[in-house]
Amino acid sequence: MLVPGKAKWLAALVALVWLAVVGVVRLVLVVVRYPVVTLVSVSAAWCWWRFGLSPLVLALLSLVAVLAMWAGYDQASFLRHCWFRLVTEWRRATVYVPRWRSVMRLADLAKRDRGREYRPKLRRVRSEGWRDRVRVRMVPAQSPEAWELRRDGLAHSFGARSCRVRVLRPRVIELDFVHRDPLARPLPVPVLADAEVDLKRVVVGRTETGKPWRLRLLGSQLLVVGVPGAGKGSVLWSLVWQLAPAVRAGLVRLVGIDPKGGMELGQCPDAFDRVVYDNGPEAVALLEEIASEVKERATRYRGVRRLWARSSGEPFTVLVVDELADLIAYQPDKQLRERAARAIQTITSQGRAPGYAVVGLVQDPRKEVVSFRHLFTTRVALRLDEPQQVDMVLGDGVRQRGAAAHEVSENTPGVAWVKQDGQREPERARAFHVTDADLVELGVYLADATVHDFPTRLDGAGEVAA
Repeated sequence: MLVPGKAKWLAALVALVWLAVVGVVRLVLVVVRYPVVTLVSVSAAWCWWRFGLSPLVLALLSLVAVLAMWAGYDQASFLRHCWFRLVTEWRRATVYVPRWRSVMRLADLAKRDRGREYRPKLRRVRSEGWRDRVRVRMVPAQSPEAWELRRDGLAHSFGARSCRVRVLRPRVIELDFVHRDPLARPLPVPVLADAEVDLKRVVVGRTETGKPWRLRLLGSQLLVVGVPGAGKGSVLWSLVWQLAPAVRAGLVRLVGIDPKGGMELGQCPDAFDRVVYDNGPEAVALLEEIASEVKERATRYRGVRRLWARSSGEPFTVLVVDELADLIAYQPDKQLRERAARAIQTITSQGRAPGYAVVGLVQDPRKEVVSFRHLFTTRVALRLDEPQQVDMVLGDGVRQRGAAAHEVSENTPGVAWVKQDGQREPERARAFHVTDADLVELGVYLADATVHDFPTRLDGAGEVAA
């Protein structure tokens, strides 16, 4: 009441100018953020005002027809460049922007200091059909672990099945809100062909992002862990299937031990140079023989090469041990058990450079069962029984970042989480589905060719007839 009238008019004018500037800035930001939607809306309004409703309806029907033809001709391109972009803007405008402030406050991810609120900033949203990738800039003094502890709450808040946390760079993380499983359907094996095999990138399936799932054998050791029925056989036979051309050409040698009496490896014995079907003295002797070969080859390579190569003229050896625990933990003979453990540790620790790789399959990942898990540089976690087993296989803290191997469905055998040394984020993938008919085909492909003698007789003219 004591403020002069001129001051009130001046304050009102300043407030109106400020509101106008803010409105213009926000309008420009909307135009920059949604250029296509803005352009289409403005163009539709101008056409309606200039030419009436009929041309606008005709243009709309023409656009729908063009999009339908595009989707029919190249569905992948239509989804990537058109449909997913529309879904992205829709979910950003209806799901993430309206709920962001409330969720950040209720999840204790927003902080207050001296009366000022610091809230994580929603940077970018990208929808890929089965997941939404939400990029976030964290507040100062905040770590990714704070987000990992709140994954479940964030997933439920934004209507997703699960949430994963990935670190992109300092202070910037990306949240993957998963809505459905892209690996729900089995994957058929590719056609066998005499192609060159890259031992650093052996394709055994497909990742959830649609890329080939590649496992490294040269310079690596592989541990596959999963409960019965989780799909360890799928990973094993997918690997053997892809190595078949190299096995047939003599570049790769497969050696196997199957303590289950051949129930697994006996399905295609032609793939193996040597195979033992028990966990007794014969199996231990084979392990010690391979360990001796590792040391002998390493001695010959000293001063010549640091890593096995095709030019060495010697085959790359892959030792497959199904049910590894039967050799190193469940064997009743303590002496045989200790000898087997020493031999496998020698191969896994020293076989990298000379060209030896171990593929160990086991059900129980506990330390008292496999005490040398750290020697396996690539670890595959199929369906597991307990949440704690995820960290046992893949490493501490991996489960908090979203590697929920204990939540893999029983209806999706072969789905696994993969972790390699030096790689912070685990990868989710599914191995090829190798059927009994595929194993028969594999055995025929790897079997040695046999020449058959056909009976002959003399025809009436004295010629030899078949």
